[in-house]
Amino acid sequence: MEIGVRITDEVIGVTKPNVYVTRLLPEPFLAALRERCLVEVNPHDRPLTREELLEAVRGRDGIVSLLTDRIDGEVFDAAGPGCKIVANYGVGFNHIDIPAATKRGILVCNTPDAVTDATADMAWALLLSVARRIVEGDQFTRHQTFKGWSPMFMMGMEVSGKTVGIIGPGRIGIAFAKRAMGFNMKILYTGNSPKPDFEKETGGQFVDLETLLKESDYVSLHVPLTEKTQHLIGEAELKLMKKTAILINTARGPVVHEKALVEALQQGEIWGAGLDVFEREPLLEPGLTELTNVVIPPHLGTSTMDTRLRMGRMVMENLYAGLDGTKPPHCLNWDEVQQGK
Repeated sequence: MEIGVRITDEVIGVTKPNVYVTRLLPEPFLAALRERCLVEVNPHDRPLTREELLEAVRGRDGIVSLLTDRIDGEVFDAAGPGCKIVANYGVGFNHIDIPAATKRGILVCNTPDAVTDATADMAWALLLSVARRIVEGDQFTRHQTFKGWSPMFMMGMEVSGKTVGIIGPGRIGIAFAKRAMGFNMKILYTGNSPKPDFEKETGGQFVDLETLLKESDYVSLHVPLTEKTQHLIGEAELKLMKKTAILINTARGPVVHEKALVEALQQGEIWGAGLDVFEREPLLEPGLTELTNVVIPPHLGTSTMDTRLRMGRMVMENLYAGLDGTKPPHCLNWDEVQQGK
């Protein structure tokens, strides 16, 4: 099939919108999408190269994108004047040039609520795994001679009753804090300003970043990637943390200065870290994989079928509304596009 060609549905006698999906996604989502749209999907189990992406989007009415795609003015121009919407399959949208989309009258949407619980669960999985040395212990059992229990062997960190610091009191930050309540933890949080709803739901106490880093046994990151949050945690911030502290990042990789983190872990400036995202993903900072005090799954935070299908439903709601000319439920630039018409 020639890229960009519209196909008329002979059964119902209408022209289907032409949509490109930049990565292979769950079949139930794709099957449902094909009921309303002519759909073509990236056939490779990898991100498209720049040249492939520019060719693939030509003549499309809509694009379903992911975090691994850089969607900018060049992509919008390649898609052409018929492109109405980019429906992002994910909550983060720092890879999309929204001003460039708005300038061309293209809507941009995301899926903010679908990933909340899965990401909060993943942050807790990392916290417990690092604190109790689960991965390290598993490898020891598999590859060495386990001679039985010893009272001083592979000592970990207590979780219950400790202090957890949450940087970013949004949806995922609140969900993470609610789980901390089950461990009877003292909850500190920081952000742009105090959040009464966060405090009401979690009992959390607002403090500045320096205080949070100094007092927390666990620090969990839940902020978007912006110019302000890039390298939010670097050498100076890591030095403020307790030597027994653990850092968890399920937000965005560049929020943490990865080189500084590796050095802090190597030198024992903090006790451990759990990372589900990386600064130059999929590349890792040299030395990271050699450390035993860090757990580094391959970006699995939202990797449950329930979450993937919820994301798919939200993408379809956004996409269909945008193609129909109505306001999508989770549009990031609706007002701006309308003002520019």
